[in-house]
Amino acid sequence: MAKRCTHGDQIREVTPSADGCEDCLRIGDSWVHLRLCMTCGHVGCCDDSKNKHATAHFRRTGHPIMRSFEPGEDWAWCYVDNVALDPRGWPVRGPIAHSV
Repeated sequence: MAKRCTHGDQIREVTPSADGCEDCLRIGDSWVHLRLCMTCGHVGCCDDSKNKHATAHFRRTGHPIMRSFEPGEDWAWCYVDNVALDPRGWPVRGPIAHSV
């Protein structure tokens, strides 16, 4: 039986908080790839980035679902259920990918 995400009720209409990793921009650091929190709009860096701000955001807030904020990528992840999701049609005000 395939795993399912049980946190879809936490997906909100969000506005990306930055055009790069919000936390890396604040400390003057760099990132590899970006993720967008679908509960609050926080933009954080992926686990291949040294600071892993997207996962840190999940651990700090409990917001379970992030979508890729990379141009040309259309996937999402639920941290709690450890399952990939299809984010097409999810409500994002503004860009669904960074321009940096």
